[in-house]
Amino acid sequence: MGTERDERARRFDRLARAHGADLYRFALWLCGREALARDLVQETFLRAWKALEALRDDGAARSWLITILRREYARTFERKVPTLVDIDAVTVPETAEPGPDRRADRDLLRESIARLPQRYREPLLLQVVIGLSCAEIARELDISQSAVMTRLFRAREKLKTALQRDGITGNIDGSF
Repeated sequence: MGTERDERARRFDRLARAHGADLYRFALWLCGREALARDLVQETFLRAWKALEALRDDGAARSWLITILRREYARTFERKVPTLVDIDAVTVPETAEPGPDRRADRDLLRESIARLPQRYREPLLLQVVIGLSCAEIARELDISQSAVMTRLFRAREKLKTALQRDGITGNIDGSF
C-alpha cells in the first residue's frame, strides 16, 4: 500500500516539476498579480493531486493542468468580494518616478494584453506563454483550429493597434 502511494507521489512530483513554471507564467499573465498567480497554481496542484487517478496519460498533463488552472481563475471571480475604499482617504502622489524604458514598455504590453477581450487574450497567452500549438489551443478552448488562427490574428492586430496608439512600435510577435 505504501509503494502505491509513493508511486502516486513520484508521478505527481514529476508532473509538478515539468509544468509548474509554465502554469505560473500563464497564471501571472491571466491575473497580473504574483500572489494570486501563486495561489492559482497551488490550487491547481491541489485539485490535480485529488484527481490524479483521472489523468490516464501523462502526455496530456499540461492540457489537463491548464484546464484546471483556467477553472480556478474563473472561480476567483465567483467568490471574490471587492474591497471598498473610501475615496477621500486615498492619497495620490504628485509625481511618480519613471522606471527604465524597457520595464515601462513591458508593463504597457502587459496592460494592453490584459485589455484584450478574453476570447483573443486567452489563445494568445496559451500560444506565447505556454507554447501550445494551434491544434492544442483548439482542444483546450474547445473551438476549431481555424477559429484559433482567426482569434490569434485578431489578438495580434488589436494588440499592435493598441501599442502603436500608445507609442510603442516594433515586432509584437516576439517574446513577452
